Amino acid sequence: MGQNLLEPEGEKKILMKKMMRQIQEEPLDSLSSSVRRQAMETLTQLSHKQPVLGLRERSELVNACVKSVFSLPSVQAMQEKDEAKAEAIQILYHQTLDALQTLLNALFIEDPTPVGLKSILEPLGPWMYSEKAHERARAVNSNVSVLNHTLLTLPFFMSSGFPALGLLLGRLILRIGDPDEEIGREALDGITILYTILELQKRARDKEQTNKMDLYETNKRFLGPYNPVSPCQNILRVISEFGDFLGPQQVKDLLLAALEGLKGGSEALGKDSGEKMQLASEVTLSSVLEWYRNRALEVIPEIMQGIYVQLSHIQEPRAREVALLPVSLLASSFMTEVVVALLMCPLPLDSNGAEMWRQLILRKPSCDVRNLLDLLLTSLKEKPVTKKGRASIVPLAAASGLCELLSVNSCMGRVRRIYPQLLLALLIQVHYHIGLNLPGCMASRKDTKDAQPPAFVPVRWVVKVVKTLLLKMGCSYEATFLEDQGGWDFLGQAENHHRGVSLLARAMVHYSCQELCRILYLLIPLLERGDEKHKITATAFFVELLQMEQVRRIPEEYSLGRMAEGLSHRDPIMKVLSIRGLVILARRSEKTAKVQALLPSMVKGLQSVDGQLVVEAIHNLKTIFKGQDRKFSDGLVYVEMLQVLLPHFSDSREDVRCSCINLYGKVVQKLQSPCTPAMEEQLIGTLVPLLLVMQEGNAKVSQKCVKTLFRCSCFMGWELPKRAYSRKPWDNHQQTVAKICKYLVNTHRDSASKFLSQSLEYAKNSRASLRKSSAMFIGSLVPCMESIMTEDCLNEVKAALENLRHDLEASVCICAAQAQDHILASCWRNSWPLPHGDSWVCDPATTHRWSPSCENLPTSHQRRSWIMQALGSWKMSLKQ
Repeated sequence: MGQNLLEPEGEKKILMKKMMRQIQEEPLDSLSSSVRRQAMETLTQLSHKQPVLGLRERSELVNACVKSVFSLPSVQAMQEKDEAKAEAIQILYHQTLDALQTLLNALFIEDPTPVGLKSILEPLGPWMYSEKAHERARAVNSNVSVLNHTLLTLPFFMSSGFPALGLLLGRLILRIGDPDEEIGREALDGITILYTILELQKRARDKEQTNKMDLYETNKRFLGPYNPVSPCQNILRVISEFGDFLGPQQVKDLLLAALEGLKGGSEALGKDSGEKMQLASEVTLSSVLEWYRNRALEVIPEIMQGIYVQLSHIQEPRAREVALLPVSLLASSFMTEVVVALLMCPLPLDSNGAEMWRQLILRKPSCDVRNLLDLLLTSLKEKPVTKKGRASIVPLAAASGLCELLSVNSCMGRVRRIYPQLLLALLIQVHYHIGLNLPGCMASRKDTKDAQPPAFVPVRWVVKVVKTLLLKMGCSYEATFLEDQGGWDFLGQAENHHRGVSLLARAMVHYSCQELCRILYLLIPLLERGDEKHKITATAFFVELLQMEQVRRIPEEYSLGRMAEGLSHRDPIMKVLSIRGLVILARRSEKTAKVQALLPSMVKGLQSVDGQLVVEAIHNLKTIFKGQDRKFSDGLVYVEMLQVLLPHFSDSREDVRCSCINLYGKVVQKLQSPCTPAMEEQLIGTLVPLLLVMQEGNAKVSQKCVKTLFRCSCFMGWELPKRAYSRKPWDNHQQTVAKICKYLVNTHRDSASKFLSQSLEYAKNSRASLRKSSAMFIGSLVPCMESIMTEDCLNEVKAALENLRHDLEASVCICAAQAQDHILASCWRNSWPLPHGDSWVCDPATTHRWSPSCENLPTSHQRRSWIMQALGSWKMSLKQ
């Protein structure tokens, strides 16, 4: 029984697909047979049979039939092509068109519901915008025919309103202004039928009895007659009278239908025809928004999105002006809603999105620029990450919108009013957007000619807006200064953002920017607001403004007090910025003593801080030391500075190493006699790091090491071996290293263990040059420490050298093997004195005349090549 139920359904679908295939196989450039007509007649008969077609199947069927018939050339063109069959072509054409119309009506009868009607009318819509008059005429004719059939049957009550009323009405309204008068006349008739259907629906709700044809004739006189000279009069009348049937969604659809009519362009239609169609769209858009603007409020986002999408298909300048008209019209009444909608435009803004922003102030009625800028400023104060951790494009979109408004000179006066707020908000947004990815905000950039447009990096875009704002406000010198100093790049880097902000503020102070006072007073409350990024940006700018004379008017708690508090901040950048602020304040005589009293706190705050920040802070602190009238008798502050600088001698960044070593030497020059135990301990602890770093092979760093080592020696009165100041590599000069180590142990015996621990620490360094020099140093230092070497230390040395023997760098393996050899040889020599008082030689077997067989000797005395074994280990590690 189930199979019997499926048979009719399967048979209907099979026949339907067969007929559709026949229709699709017919040529689209000629009408030479009745296959189309017969197939559509067969489909009409099938529509009376069960089951009812599904929505998708009905849409596919209508699309196939409509395309096959509407795509045919005009009857006149087909007749001219085959004059002998002109009459037959005309008859066959009308029969085919009638068959299509009968099929459409039959499909409606098959499913007489709003959804069913929509599935028939929807495929006809695009053809009403065709550049070919005969295609538009066929589409309008079919629409009117279906509407007329609906009026005559009217089998349903549309409680939810007429399906897609706004789109259908908009398409018919545009056709009233069609260059072809017959199309315009028929379109108006279709609108009259539609109006009658809606009236009947309204009266049915009120349970009123009405004669359909009488109502139609009344409406025809009411909405007509058609005015071929000025069809816009008909358009205005229709829009005004349909008000009772237009809700928000209908208004939106009506506007989008009018926009769609601008896509063709005047070139394809001819100049006069194109202008008439543009005029029809313009009248429709402006009149709908004039009379029903309030109804569009809740659908503004959809309208803005529709305008953005349609602009990609509208190239003709005048047509684009018309398409942008709703932006300014809606913004004049609903500025906030329009701005919120524009903030949702894909980023980066393409030419269409940018034009929509500029439309707000370029076209009449222009909006309140002050209100617009205030809205953008509010959006710029938002975080690009919501409380739930989701990325938000609103601040970036606001920055993009501001950038477009800055290109309009007429709004510069309003921009200057809130320039300080905009500048600071943008700088803070730069910090927020560093490293931030905003998925889903990328536009396809169809207006980009390159096959692969450059990657969109949000932070660079915000930096660009900052630069644009500065230039528009007349700060070209400041912008150039940042360009020369690399400040624009600094702004977009996490580790250098505060430096970029400082450079900008410094430049504005140097060139006496007129807005600095406003910025200064605006910054004071900002310093305590927001999160860490917000505070760092605000503080970096504020610190440089402390150079201004107006700072004297600020209570000390907001200048000196706030900088002093920053010394104990958990963020190292805030500590460095606070030191910079205090250094600037120390230039004022009334503040100098108070700042100098904070020197110990400044230096202590730099412990465990990144090397680049340390260099920055110490450079600032040097100015205080230069300007101070008194010397620190105990040198405690200087010692603490040396303790801060020493760990950064082995920093991976060359500029940090150079700066820290150089600064170390300069601080040593500040030390005053007598030498305290703290000074002596600190400087002795500097010897090994300087000697090892000197061997890294970098001429610039080595030169700084030599200079600093010499200054330490001068202050302490050391008589280091001359070779200690040599930058020549220790390779093949093991005696030089041995001599240095012997001096260090003999002169500073109590610090020998410290020398060893320092060299062992450097053996773990990430740079091969330091691991190599530490291995050589350990090989010469351990033999000098024989009497004070503990078993634990010796085990630590063995473990370290064994690790270095398996290093990935060949030279490190070799030096580690040589160091082991040297240490073992030294231990053997001390255990078994050499005969005849001969000095130590590399191969003990030479003097002892060992047997070639080594099986019975202790492992430590067996002949072997540490170098070859080290190379073998290295090769094995590389293979792994």
